[in-house]
Amino acid sequence: MFNKLKTLFAFGAIAAVSMTSVQAQLLKTPAPSPMQTVKQAFALSDITVEYSRPSAKGRKVFGEVVPFEKIWRTGANASTKITFGEDVEVKGTKIAAGTYALYTIPNKKSWEVMLYKDLKLGGNTAEYKKENEVLRFVVKPESMKEHVETFTINITDIRPNTCNIALMWEKTRVVFDVVADIDSKIMKNIENAAAADTLNYYVAANYYYENGKDLNKAYEWVKKAAEKNPKAYWVMNLQSKIEYKLKNYDAAIASAEKVIALAKDAKNDEYVKFGEDMIAKSKKAK
Repeated sequence: MFNKLKTLFAFGAIAAVSMTSVQAQLLKTPAPSPMQTVKQAFALSDITVEYSRPSAKGRKVFGEVVPFEKIWRTGANASTKITFGEDVEVKGTKIAAGTYALYTIPNKKSWEVMLYKDLKLGGNTAEYKKENEVLRFVVKPESMKEHVETFTINITDIRPNTCNIALMWEKTRVVFDVVADIDSKIMKNIENAAAADTLNYYVAANYYYENGKDLNKAYEWVKKAAEKNPKAYWVMNLQSKIEYKLKNYDAAIASAEKVIALAKDAKNDEYVKFGEDMIAKSKKAK
């Protein structure tokens, strides 16, 4: 009896080791709809999109793989999630910072796009509840010449306070805009920040220059930055650009000459070219 038990124990141990060995050797294969995370710096924070990417694989997508007039998880596997790092407006509606599931209803001539509170619904759209919607809007799909094999979400056309989110698959593209109100936040803090650190004089001046704000104030700040950083050719380059925009062409030329000299000392050919272009442009404008 003892020997029989001993034999059974030994057999069980061998089987357990064999099962462990089989489990350890399981092959890893590519996911049919691989996961992707897109993180894009935008405004004063980030937009992050997490989604799984199905491929067409020779199938007709919209109208067949993805039926018309049905709620779609806008990807595969778990819910597609979009995170706004700050309060934004989506298609003109205010959306609080946070994470939302992205659902759509594709149609031939229009798409409905929804931001949804429940992040765990996934593809169980039979349980979709309209009361969990944060936003619903309609956009027109665009037809593309090129074929997009794998479902793609891009954050495009990025400007300081606006961007577009584009959904692309097969030959269909759907785009909606996102807007962030950064101007009031920056304008509120910019003068104190500039005074606190000389580098911020340059940052503040550049923001005013790039966004069509008070150029005289920008000029005041960039000159302070140049005084504190006399070898900073990039600061002098901004000063030259502001002077040109103020139509003070002689000053723009003088500043551009300094840019060239400083950039040559630093062996930066790009800024040498900037200076030369500014001199030519200012002489032509005089």
